[in-house]
Amino acid sequence: MENQSIQSLLQQFPLFKDLSDEEMMPIVNLAKSHKYRAGTHVFMQDEPLTNVYFIQKGRIKIYRTDLQGKEQIINILVSGQMFPHQGFFRKGNYPAHAQVLEDSSLILIPIQSFEEFLMKNPQVCIKIFRILEDLIVDLQNRLEEKILQNSYEQIISLLIRLASNYGEEIGEQIFVIKNQFTNRDLANMIGSSRETVNRTLNQLKKKGLLRTDSAGHFIVNIEALKNELSIE
Repeated sequence: MENQSIQSLLQQFPLFKDLSDEEMMPIVNLAKSHKYRAGTHVFMQDEPLTNVYFIQKGRIKIYRTDLQGKEQIINILVSGQMFPHQGFFRKGNYPAHAQVLEDSSLILIPIQSFEEFLMKNPQVCIKIFRILEDLIVDLQNRLEEKILQNSYEQIISLLIRLASNYGEEIGEQIFVIKNQFTNRDLANMIGSSRETVNRTLNQLKKKGLLRTDSAGHFIVNIEALKNELSIE
């Protein structure tokens, strides 16, 4: 991939969108493009943390496994997203697995080289810290949901988040979530069971807060789901 294409791609990410062409050039020179086949892993949990990745095309599942081998999905990422979020400023190992769900094209930036660049360019570092602050707030909100909400409320919050991140607006506050998430995926995202998710989704359908289209995609009204949370 040519440098101009890499720069155009990277500047679509919040992390780099406010950087000038001059500020971007050293970063572009560090970046490399790579294609991954569906079913492969970009990295495994506890491997040495060496790169941060940006998705040009495809879907990546971020998940952890416990000592019993049970899987918990942290996130399903699509084009325009990066992982791991804390990679540039973390030492040690990757905190989770990253599995390719469909053939994907990724841009990778070596962490050590990038950090050396930031040390020489503090103005760029400040811009990037501001973006990372927003990501930290999102993670704090998700932790609050886990601690303060019951399973019914957690699933509603998850649907709102999925609609906001992956949804396509088809009406006023009405979104279709075009990424295919199984009930097992949803359960693994919040540490619940598939049966609980099944039961809750059926409740939401009966209340008219959720429906599916002919392709099986979820269709939700974000405002109605938020009102349901306030009632609960």
